[in-house]
Amino acid sequence: MTTSAAGPSATQSPSAVPGTGPVVLGAAMLGFFLISLDALIVTVALPDMGRSLGGGMSGLQWVVDGYTLMFAALMLSAGSLSDRIGARRAFGGGLLLFALTSAACGFAPGLGVLVAARLVQGAAAAVMMPASLALVRQGFPDQAERARAIAVWTVGGAVAVAAGPVVGGALTASAGWRWIFFVNLPAGLLALALLTRVLVSPRLPARLDGVGQVTAVLALGGLTYGVIEGGAEGFGHPLVVASLLVAVAAAAAFLLAQARGAHPMLPLPLFRTRVVAVSLVVGFMLNAAYYGGVFVFSLYLQQERGQSALQAGVLFIPMTALVAVVNLASARLAARFGPRVPMVAGQLVGTVGLLTLLTVGGHTGMWVVAALMVPVGLGGALAVPALTAMLLDVVPADRAGTAGAVLNTARQVGGAIAVAVYGALLTGAHTFLAGMRWSVLLAAAGLAATAAATLTLPRGGHGAAGT
Repeated sequence: MTTSAAGPSATQSPSAVPGTGPVVLGAAMLGFFLISLDALIVTVALPDMGRSLGGGMSGLQWVVDGYTLMFAALMLSAGSLSDRIGARRAFGGGLLLFALTSAACGFAPGLGVLVAARLVQGAAAAVMMPASLALVRQGFPDQAERARAIAVWTVGGAVAVAAGPVVGGALTASAGWRWIFFVNLPAGLLALALLTRVLVSPRLPARLDGVGQVTAVLALGGLTYGVIEGGAEGFGHPLVVASLLVAVAAAAAFLLAQARGAHPMLPLPLFRTRVVAVSLVVGFMLNAAYYGGVFVFSLYLQQERGQSALQAGVLFIPMTALVAVVNLASARLAARFGPRVPMVAGQLVGTVGLLTLLTVGGHTGMWVVAALMVPVGLGGALAVPALTAMLLDVVPADRAGTAGAVLNTARQVGGAIAVAVYGALLTGAHTFLAGMRWSVLLAAAGLAATAAATLTLPRGGHGAAGT
């Protein structure tokens, strides 16, 4: 390892200095809070955005997926950037850009400007996420302490998940949808203030992969565009066919670049262990089920059942209220029984919850719908902390930023593809309820499959990945 020009040796994490761990964790939690909040807070406001700015289902999908697409597509390079310039510097730069683009979203005069600002906001989130996880890794070098810190770190995201729908609904109803973006500014300023008390992070050898980054953006962008516009225009439309072909060609070029490149953004040796490969697939499916479900049921509650944005947000509270508590319980279960137990349990709980949602119809009581959504939220809350800790335990310590980026890329791709696919199903079905049920069934089948794959992992979840 090398030594930062302005910080201590990389062999001793600068944030491991006594007394600085809580500050590092606080800044990282706030960053995770903002990232997670903006993935969800917009969902309940989508109908109001549509009425204010125009645009059909595909336009609303892009408001969500513009953020998650760039978040996913750039995160791998962001992980290398975090390693290269230091986690603190990367986190601070991403946080500042996130705050500025939040303001741009709030002032957007039209749907096109809003989507463009969401794209840049997603890029800022991509820089922040792996850097925040790398800060936690550096601040807590002991494995047991790190597992507990990761569990606490996830509370930032859990609180955002719990607050996102109801805060989004409350702000939309009382002040207008633009305030769902302005609310990011105070939390961002507080996180920047905490970051000034963190010592400079070490810089690790890492090179950016230009070919890999460009092909990754083309692959994910082409796939997302093809699925979203295919639902609106039909999958035989020339632009849709062309975008899907671009996605396939770009994905092949990406994999070739990663296999042959001298400095790939996605080190393929990481996949030599089954733990890493299965963890990434599980992360993909957990986000697909959860974020796709929130997207679908937010539209169902408002467009099909006539609920206001605030009422819809309130109905999500039972689903999200216990997420933070279950996150902490997941860490304790993993410490006692190994990470595989909470991972499998969480996925099975989510699968059962999704299957019960197939019974929802046009006359189902509103609070019955709210209760049926609860297992979907609790299942993800139980699985994600154990999943994250398992992955970090099996990768080399100097690749923590890259590993965090790979995991969160898989998760964000899951969310983006789910919104695209579920939106296409809603548009293409003869009724909204039919499209909703196909979406729920697809998510349940995916979670059941990844739960079965998790059972193939070693009980302790260990096994070093390649470097």
